[in-house]
Amino acid sequence: MPRIIAIDYGSKRVGLAVTDPLQIIATALDTIHAKDVIDYLKKYLQNEDVEAFVVGKPSDMLGKPTDATPLVEAFVNLLKKNFPEKPIHLHDERFTSKMALAAMIAGGTKKKDRQNKGNIDKVSAVIILQSYLEQNKQ
Repeated sequence: MPRIIAIDYGSKRVGLAVTDPLQIIATALDTIHAKDVIDYLKKYLQNEDVEAFVVGKPSDMLGKPTDATPLVEAFVNLLKKNFPEKPIHLHDERFTSKMALAAMIAGGTKKKDRQNKGNIDKVSAVIILQSYLEQNKQ
Protein backbone atom coordinates (compact mmCIF):
# COMPACT_ATOMS: atom_id res chain seq x y z
CA MET A 1 0.00 0.00 0.00
CA PRO A 2 1.45 3.41 -0.84
CA ARG A 3 2.24 6.06 1.73
CA ILE A 4 0.61 9.46 2.30
CA ILE A 5 2.70 12.58 2.90
CA ALA A 6 1.50 15.49 5.03
CA ILE A 7 2.84 18.98 4.49
CA ASP A 8 2.76 21.80 7.05
CA TYR A 9 3.68 24.61 4.67
CA GLY A 10 5.18 27.88 5.84
CA SER A 11 6.95 30.72 4.08
CA LYS A 12 10.30 29.73 5.63
CA ARG A 13 10.05 26.11 6.76
CA VAL A 14 7.99 23.13 5.70
CA GLY A 15 7.28 20.28 8.09
CA LEU A 16 6.78 16.87 6.49
CA ALA A 17 5.27 13.69 7.87
CA VAL A 18 4.59 10.33 6.24
CA THR A 19 2.48 7.27 6.91
CA ASP A 20 3.79 3.77 7.22
CA PRO A 21 3.06 1.57 4.16
CA LEU A 22 -0.19 0.36 5.78
CA GLN A 23 -1.35 3.96 6.35
CA ILE A 24 -1.90 3.43 10.07
CA ILE A 25 0.70 5.62 11.77
CA ALA A 26 2.07 9.04 10.91
CA THR A 27 5.72 9.79 11.66
CA ALA A 28 7.86 12.88 11.23
CA LEU A 29 9.85 12.90 8.01
CA ASP A 30 11.80 16.15 7.85
CA THR A 31 11.75 19.94 8.03
CA ILE A 32 13.10 21.69 4.97
CA HIS A 33 13.34 25.19 3.58
CA ALA A 34 10.23 26.22 1.64
CA LYS A 35 12.20 26.81 -1.57
CA ASP A 36 13.49 23.23 -1.51
CA VAL A 37 10.24 21.34 -0.87
CA ILE A 38 9.36 20.40 -4.48
CA ASP A 39 12.86 19.05 -5.17
CA TYR A 40 12.79 17.14 -1.89
CA LEU A 41 9.43 15.57 -2.74
CA LYS A 42 10.58 14.62 -6.26
CA LYS A 43 13.56 12.77 -4.79
CA TYR A 44 11.41 11.12 -2.13
CA LEU A 45 8.89 9.89 -4.70
CA GLN A 46 11.69 8.30 -6.73
CA ASN A 47 12.27 5.87 -3.84
CA GLU A 48 8.86 5.57 -2.20
CA ASP A 49 5.36 4.88 -3.49
CA VAL A 50 3.16 7.81 -2.42
CA GLU A 51 -0.60 7.78 -2.91
CA ALA A 52 -1.49 11.37 -1.99
CA PHE A 53 -0.51 14.60 -0.27
CA VAL A 54 -2.30 16.13 2.71
CA VAL A 55 -1.64 19.86 3.07
CA GLY A 56 -2.45 21.78 6.23
CA LYS A 57 -5.07 24.43 5.47
CA PRO A 58 -4.74 27.55 7.62
CA SER A 59 -7.95 29.12 8.88
CA ASP A 60 -9.02 31.26 11.79
CA MET A 61 -11.28 30.30 14.69
CA LEU A 62 -14.36 30.77 12.50
CA GLY A 63 -12.94 28.67 9.66
CA LYS A 64 -12.23 31.70 7.49
CA PRO A 65 -8.98 32.20 5.52
CA THR A 66 -5.96 33.73 7.24
CA ASP A 67 -3.03 35.75 5.92
CA ALA A 68 -1.22 32.44 5.30
CA THR A 69 -4.04 30.94 3.21
CA PRO A 70 -2.98 32.49 -0.16
CA LEU A 71 0.58 31.25 0.43
CA VAL A 72 -0.67 27.69 0.99
CA GLU A 73 -3.01 27.92 -2.02
CA ALA A 74 -0.08 28.98 -4.22
CA PHE A 75 1.93 26.03 -2.89
CA VAL A 76 -0.96 23.64 -3.62
CA ASN A 77 -1.01 24.91 -7.22
CA LEU A 78 2.73 24.24 -7.44
CA LEU A 79 2.17 20.72 -6.09
CA LYS A 80 -0.55 20.11 -8.70
CA LYS A 81 1.76 21.32 -11.46
CA ASN A 82 4.67 19.08 -10.37
CA PHE A 83 2.64 16.02 -9.31
CA PRO A 84 -0.52 16.12 -11.45
CA GLU A 85 -1.28 12.43 -10.88
CA LYS A 86 -1.30 12.70 -7.06
CA PRO A 87 -4.46 13.73 -5.20
CA ILE A 88 -4.04 16.65 -2.81
CA HIS A 89 -6.25 16.86 0.27
CA LEU A 90 -6.51 20.04 2.33
CA HIS A 91 -6.88 19.40 6.06
CA ASP A 92 -7.60 21.82 8.89
CA GLU A 93 -4.40 22.79 10.68
CA ARG A 94 -5.85 24.98 13.42
CA PHE A 95 -4.01 24.60 16.73
CA THR A 96 -1.49 22.08 15.37
CA SER A 97 1.53 24.16 16.43
CA LYS A 98 0.16 24.48 19.97
CA MET A 99 -0.71 20.79 20.04
CA ALA A 100 2.77 19.95 18.75
CA LEU A 101 4.44 21.98 21.48
CA ALA A 102 2.20 20.39 24.13
CA ALA A 103 2.99 16.92 22.79
CA MET A 104 6.70 17.67 22.86
CA ILE A 105 6.47 18.85 26.48
CA ALA A 106 4.42 15.80 27.46
CA GLY A 107 6.95 13.57 25.73
CA GLY A 108 9.79 15.05 27.75
CA THR A 109 11.47 16.94 24.90
CA LYS A 110 14.20 19.24 26.18
CA LYS A 111 13.51 22.98 26.11
CA LYS A 112 16.35 23.51 23.63
CA ASP A 113 14.74 21.05 21.18
CA ARG A 114 11.29 22.61 21.69
CA GLN A 115 12.70 26.03 20.78
CA ASN A 116 13.78 24.66 17.39
CA LYS A 117 10.79 25.67 15.26
CA GLY A 118 11.70 23.04 12.69
CA ASN A 119 10.90 20.35 15.25
CA ILE A 120 7.51 21.94 15.91
CA ASP A 121 6.82 22.01 12.15
CA LYS A 122 7.56 18.28 11.84
CA VAL A 123 5.35 17.39 14.77
CA SER A 124 2.60 19.66 13.39
CA ALA A 125 2.75 17.73 10.11
CA VAL A 126 2.42 14.48 12.07
CA ILE A 127 -0.66 15.83 13.87
CA ILE A 128 -2.21 16.96 10.56
CA LEU A 129 -1.59 13.55 9.01
CA GLN A 130 -2.79 11.52 12.00
CA SER A 131 -5.96 13.64 12.15
CA TYR A 132 -6.51 13.09 8.42
CA LEU A 133 -6.05 9.33 8.82
CA GLU A 134 -8.51 9.18 11.71
CA GLN A 135 -11.15 11.15 9.80
CA ASN A 136 -10.76 9.02 6.70
CA LYS A 137 -10.71 5.51 8.15
CA GLN A 138 -12.45 3.09 5.84
